[in-house]
Amino acid sequence: MMKVRIQSIVDEALDIRSFRLVRSDGQPFDAYEPGAHVDVTGPTGVTRQYSLCSPPDDRGAYLVAVKKEAASRGGSSALHDVEEGAELDIGAPRNLFRLAPEAREHVMFAAGIGVTPLLSMAYKLNANGEPYLLHYFARSPEHAAFVELLSGPAFAGKVQFHYGVEPADLEAALAACLENASAAAHVYTCGPAPFMNKVVDVAKRSRSEDAIHLEHFQADPAANSAPAGSFEVELASSGVVLHVPADSSLVDVLQAHGCDIDTECREGICGTCIVEVLEGEPEHRDNCLSTKEKASNKQICACVSRAKSARLVLDL
Repeated sequence: MMKVRIQSIVDEALDIRSFRLVRSDGQPFDAYEPGAHVDVTGPTGVTRQYSLCSPPDDRGAYLVAVKKEAASRGGSSALHDVEEGAELDIGAPRNLFRLAPEAREHVMFAAGIGVTPLLSMAYKLNANGEPYLLHYFARSPEHAAFVELLSGPAFAGKVQFHYGVEPADLEAALAACLENASAAAHVYTCGPAPFMNKVVDVAKRSRSEDAIHLEHFQADPAANSAPAGSFEVELASSGVVLHVPADSSLVDVLQAHGCDIDTECREGICGTCIVEVLEGEPEHRDNCLSTKEKASNKQICACVSRAKSARLVLDL
């Protein structure tokens, strides 16, 4: 973690504020890949993950945008109470939501605060001269962040706003957006889970799942509430076999044995606790690995995921 100072705060939309962060020691930040997020620890000590939405090559400052959630558990509400000049702790950028290097065309779908990682992608695509189109869905212009920026000359012809689309009409609206995109275009989406699920459903009609990319902000309650069985894990470096009871998480068992595994969200979102799998079949319950990564069974998110096989051999 590093100390940062809030250089400026801007009200970007109803209940959405952006925070321009600079390092407290005056040094430049590391460059980051578009789509990355950082852990931010607010004044109450609560740590949450927020996408970086500044130009990725701007090492002078990081920009994050935070929506004040009605059911906030102390993360977003506390940040909305801080003032310019306050110090926060942030982690290094991590990226589970990358632009596909093989893609020659990009179609992006944002809803509400989900525009943040897609904004950093748009900056990068602009810089590279790659073709893309960002579709931004929101209840109204007042609920959409960065409208003035995205309506400006830098993004001219690259952004389309969709306001007030009713849930019953969303599928048709998404299908219309994809009609003019080539079947080879990769699709990226971020926003509330029902919105992203609908984007994925519509996109799968015309392209493979490998060409569909998404970023989750919240865990999947259905996946994490599924019945849990016990299993064993073997540590490849020592041959030690550990028992993971039904009422314990894999990461808790590993940490109790002395394995140095970091955790942040403990909800399967941030990807901090991903461990390499050498043998066995994981039961994936996370929202950070891609469909392709889950199918390969080469990684496991140790905070929430479990095992379908009796034993997993981990690269530990």
